[in-house]
Amino acid sequence: MTAAGRRASRLPPVVADSLVPALLLLNVLTTRAPHELPAAVALTAALALPLVRRRRAPLTVFGAVAAAAFVQWLMDVQLPADVALLVALYTVAAHAGRRGTLVAGAVVEAGALLACLRWAPDGAFLTPFVAVTATAVAAAVLGVNVRTTRAYLAALKERAARLETQQEQQARLAVAEERTRITREMHDIVTHNLSVMVALTDAAVYAQHRSPDKATAAMLQISETGRQALTDMRRTLGILRTDEPDAERHPLPGIVQLEALVDQMCAAGLPTSLDVHGGHDHIPATAQLTVYRLVQEALTNTLKHTPAGTDATVRIRCSAEAVTVDVTDSGPCPPLPAAAPSGHGIPGMRERSAAYGGTLQAGPAPGGGWAVRTRLLLGSGAVVSA
Repeated sequence: MTAAGRRASRLPPVVADSLVPALLLLNVLTTRAPHELPAAVALTAALALPLVRRRRAPLTVFGAVAAAAFVQWLMDVQLPADVALLVALYTVAAHAGRRGTLVAGAVVEAGALLACLRWAPDGAFLTPFVAVTATAVAAAVLGVNVRTTRAYLAALKERAARLETQQEQQARLAVAEERTRITREMHDIVTHNLSVMVALTDAAVYAQHRSPDKATAAMLQISETGRQALTDMRRTLGILRTDEPDAERHPLPGIVQLEALVDQMCAAGLPTSLDVHGGHDHIPATAQLTVYRLVQEALTNTLKHTPAGTDATVRIRCSAEAVTVDVTDSGPCPPLPAAAPSGHGIPGMRERSAAYGGTLQAGPAPGGGWAVRTRLLLGSGAVVSA
């Protein structure tokens, strides 16, 4: 029976719904006497044939079957096709709402009462009535369960589709954030190193005849800066690939590497001093990278937009709760970055600072020059985005 049920479920709905009417008509044709055949066939057809359309119009089909059953009762003809009324009730319960199911159940119960009053044996009314009532209730409950299961599965599919859409949106947001992060990193790396290399090249050209030793040292510094730029770019891009070992060989720059950065700026013609106060071993690597990039961008802007003779000072204050970054220079005020708000330097620094709950302040210093200040929070809830 289970195998037969599976095979029947694979049939088209119209074919499956035609099986019951065909079986009922075959039963009448093979069991009724010739003189009873016309009325029995007509009533059976009226009861069974509407079931072919029961899925598309369950309430209409139930009304037609109930009307045919009432005509059958008036003609005092008993037929096996009365089972069509239970099939129609099941269909209403499976496809219509609660109100339609209750109305259809009441109609079937009234029909069961009329049928038992007319055709039940004398003194045996209760037993057939209870049996017919139980059968009708079972058909209605089965239909309600089917409707509930169908609604539950539809809700699950809708939820799965909604979750899939949300996952796709989150994936797109993650890709956009990663692109922004890589763009910011590449901007800092390329801008800083190219600015240093340009300054060193100008110095080498100027000193090649007067002081060849200094020109040679500048050219060597240019080569070292280029190699450092390649290393930083390879490391940044290597994070995107799990099979890239270069990111492991070259850890992310942090507060310790600020000394090398300051030496590089001094070699490029920007005298820079560094003052780090407090221990920084407890500071996460990502926060140290943010500090390094903020200082790097601020010094690069000073190198690009201030005249010769400008010096810079970097002050880092580390505590258990925060890191304070203060970069000042002695250049003329206001410097050129303020006249070019469309660049990526200061907006990028603001984004880095905001990621750790800080607010970047970049503008003229009270005593002259340009100052960049921010305070990065190290609490568990401080990081807004990685």
